[in-house]
Amino acid sequence: MHPDFLVIGAGVAGLRAAIELAAAGTVLVVAKDTLRESNSEYAQGGIAVALSDDDEVELHEQDTLYAGDGLCDPEAVRTLVEEGPEAIQELIEWGVQFDREGVRLAFTREGAHSRNRVLHAHGDSTGREIARTLQRKAASLDGVTFQSYAATVDLLMEDGRVTGALVFDEQVGALIPVRARGVLLATGGLGRVFKETTNPDVATGDGVAMACRAGAEISNIEFVQFHPTALHVDGAPRFLLSEALRGEGAVLKNAAGERFMPRYHEMGDLAPRDVVSRAIVSEMRRTGAPHMFLDLTARPAEFTRNRFPRVYETCLRYGIDLATQPAPVHPAAHYAMGGVRTDLDGCTSLGGLFAAGEVACTGVHGANRLASNSLLEGVVFGARAGRAMRSAAAHAVKADTSPERTFPHVPEAELRQLAWDRCGIARDRQGLTEAVTQLASYAMETNPGARLADYDRRNIHCVAALIARCALDREESRGAHYRTDFPHKSEAFQRPSVIRPGQLSSL
Repeated sequence: MHPDFLVIGAGVAGLRAAIELAAAGTVLVVAKDTLRESNSEYAQGGIAVALSDDDEVELHEQDTLYAGDGLCDPEAVRTLVEEGPEAIQELIEWGVQFDREGVRLAFTREGAHSRNRVLHAHGDSTGREIARTLQRKAASLDGVTFQSYAATVDLLMEDGRVTGALVFDEQVGALIPVRARGVLLATGGLGRVFKETTNPDVATGDGVAMACRAGAEISNIEFVQFHPTALHVDGAPRFLLSEALRGEGAVLKNAAGERFMPRYHEMGDLAPRDVVSRAIVSEMRRTGAPHMFLDLTARPAEFTRNRFPRVYETCLRYGIDLATQPAPVHPAAHYAMGGVRTDLDGCTSLGGLFAAGEVACTGVHGANRLASNSLLEGVVFGARAGRAMRSAAAHAVKADTSPERTFPHVPEAELRQLAWDRCGIARDRQGLTEAVTQLASYAMETNPGARLADYDRRNIHCVAALIARCALDREESRGAHYRTDFPHKSEAFQRPSVIRPGQLSSL
């Protein structure tokens, strides 16, 4: 296959880029699972934008910088908030049905926002609505084609430039080379590296791992946001209970029915996510409880069912009536602030390779993402990457090469447990050193008959090693990165971490 442009991932960022690319050549969008299985589909909270009458772009900018805890790229943040309003208007023109109060857009507030600036669609299905609209728009354009159940396993290289990718067709167990003049990584998150996560099964850090093996720079990978309120019921998936619940009045309580967040932060239940996650863990340790409770019962039952239909129905499926009883919650890995290092146009350190969305590190999120900025980042920077890719020059390919494929001889469950125990919400030198050592000790083996699960395990191993190494090197606590042995920020570390080619060559 030889499309002009290859887009790896069918979430918001990938689809928005594909729309930009359609006029410049043929575009192939490949998805690891179905076209609908992505982190975008699970984004409940909303999309933040300064469009309400009492809001300003500068206020959105300030809130984003504050949440990023000193590590945001100011130029990237300014780009996000300034281009956000136009991007939202474009989505509306294409058919996105945001919730309204009468004819006016309905804005809500979430943690660490100083204004009501979060738009929702169908209550708690914002990501799904935006992805649905972008997919329909992309599919209507000549030259855009889609391939589902096509997991990309490695990038193809020629003279240090990315010239395509190897796509794994699991039905026949074959690797198919797809060559293109420009390749976009829009593979989403890495939550499945951890035992507890809100992410879908496809979020195994594939884009970061592939880029790392190809020699691209990886930045701020130690900053992983753990969402404080994932449903914690035996036998149930760690379904996200949106931060919007707390924005609408839900409060956290311990098993004795006591509110505890005011003891941990002046913003109480609307404190930044990293603060809330650590507070929940501290309260669990203090009380010996396996989880805390999120209580929205002070609001009318009809409000809860109408405002959060997807959350309500999911909780009910697992025996929790959110309108009448608190839901048991526990933190879970949710979002990666770091990833493949890019400029403001999605260009990576490798020619021919671009990245956008959660897999990319633009510097927008710094050390801690502001709630509901991720969908906006996918739309804004997906469009910018698409525009930049249009000028990617075609190169004659002589001989494609990709890294030798070896696989760690260790069960996936063991890798995910190690990441959760040693690289989770609270970290220290001993645990991180153990993680680095253990991950490096696993025997690597070739496997000619590798299946998708083997490739997933390979990527989880790579990304876990990146996180452990960078978290060990950052001897401070900042944003979502918390070291119990270095509990304060340090000016010496007020800079992005960057892993460059050769620094982790074994991965």
